Amino acid sequence: MNHLRFLLIPLLLLVTACTTYRDLPSGTVLEVIGSPVVETEVVEIEPMPVVAPPSPVYQVGPGDVLYVNVNGRPELGSPVITGAGRIVGSRVDGAGYLHLPLVGSVEVAGLTLGEIQARLQERYRPYLNTPWVVVEVAEFRSKPVYLLGQFKNPGAFYLDRPMTLLQGLSLGSGLTDAANLRSARLLREGRTVPVDIREIIEEGNERQNVWLQAGDTIFVPDDRNQNVFVFGAVAKPGPVPMPNGRLTLPQALAAAGLGEVRGNIEFVRIIRSISATRGELIVVDANLTMRGEALPYPLAEGDIVYVPRSAVGNWNQAIAEMLPSLQAVSAILQPFVQIKFLTRD
Repeated sequence: MNHLRFLLIPLLLLVTACTTYRDLPSGTVLEVIGSPVVETEVVEIEPMPVVAPPSPVYQVGPGDVLYVNVNGRPELGSPVITGAGRIVGSRVDGAGYLHLPLVGSVEVAGLTLGEIQARLQERYRPYLNTPWVVVEVAEFRSKPVYLLGQFKNPGAFYLDRPMTLLQGLSLGSGLTDAANLRSARLLREGRTVPVDIREIIEEGNERQNVWLQAGDTIFVPDDRNQNVFVFGAVAKPGPVPMPNGRLTLPQALAAAGLGEVRGNIEFVRIIRSISATRGELIVVDANLTMRGEALPYPLAEGDIVYVPRSAVGNWNQAIAEMLPSLQAVSAILQPFVQIKFLTRD
């Protein structure tokens, strides 16, 4: 080993001697390649208004299962499996009625347990001298919320009390490592609402922590399949994959077949989603990159790239031309784009 060490030392000295560093001559001007961005504009969406907390008193609805005890007589109230001692209860039907022995159908949807007890006492009074009624919820089934995507425990859950969005997220037992919070969204009545789930979880923004409603869906996609979308004067409009989450504008344009269609790449429009309530409108002169005067512009997941066929006067014109393409793929776009450009009051 010693003789090998003595042989390596002269070799290292030789390599070092061959490596020289020279200062640049005085007055040398280095050309700095600039950015191809022509203009940018940050756009923010007004978050959902703050509302008063819902009433903590539960209101019964269709699908709920109620246990009704009338004077301690099982034949008058809800059935009970005596062998196992398990309460079965009576289900409220789709029209909001509860069906019981002796009194028949009783409308209960929208009532509290106390109101139902009072109503049933009146219905049983002609049959019993001093009726007393106890009503309990055996199963909550009328107010579902749905947790879809990258939850450790996704599925349907049912509200048994007023619940915030953050409390609803906790029903899923946490998120997987693949969860993409920037693209997470709250869907209500078929529409994406302006709520930033990432800010709630990572920054504790209570302003975004809205009250859940029956039928709400919380969707958290994964970050494995990332895309940008290229529309306009290209041969293959639509999603373009981002290998390893990286893609530049020239690469995306080439993948979409820019060379096969004549488009105006001096005013390439990009809609970028920063969060569910914040985005950026960017204009890029891709010709600068083609001429070597600017670096290739890096794209971000979910970017919408639009190549006009001719010079576009303003963003209103550009959005109007993009709208049919955006509507065709609306389900897979970022929440900011859905809320800002595809939601109509």
